[in-house]
Parts: sequence; structure tokens; C-alpha cells
Amino acid sequence: MAYSEYKVLHIAEGGCGTIFLGASGVPLKQLEAELNEHAADGWQLVFQTLENKRYMLFWNREAVIVTLGR
Repeated sequence: MAYSEYKVLHIAEGGCGTIFLGASGVPLKQLEAELNEHAADGWQLVFQTLENKRYMLFWNREAVIVTLGR
């Protein structure tokens, strides 16, 4: 399916949870709310990937990168 418009969302885990707990995971409630909000506007999920990168020299932080199309 060809889309005429794309949107990219970047949803990351919280910084405090990363520092104090070592890792807190991707906020699933926030991810679900964002996807539902965009789906109501006609966006469809095209692709998603999990990103893991260094945070403040000592910790790793996860994020979800979601590509939507319509």
C-alpha cells in the first residue's frame, strides 16, 4: 500500500527510572495512548523498531520509533 503522508513518533523510557532503577522499560500506556490518538485521525502503523542508546555516559535507555502512514 502506498501512503501519501508519513509521521514518525519517538517514545522513550523516563530518565529518572533509568538513573535510579537502572532500566524502567518503554512506557506502554503512553505508547498505547499515542497510537490510539493517531489511529482516530486515520493514521496506520507502517513500521516500528526498538532503539537502545547510551544515556548520560553510564546508562542505556530504550525508545520505540514508530512510523505511521495515511
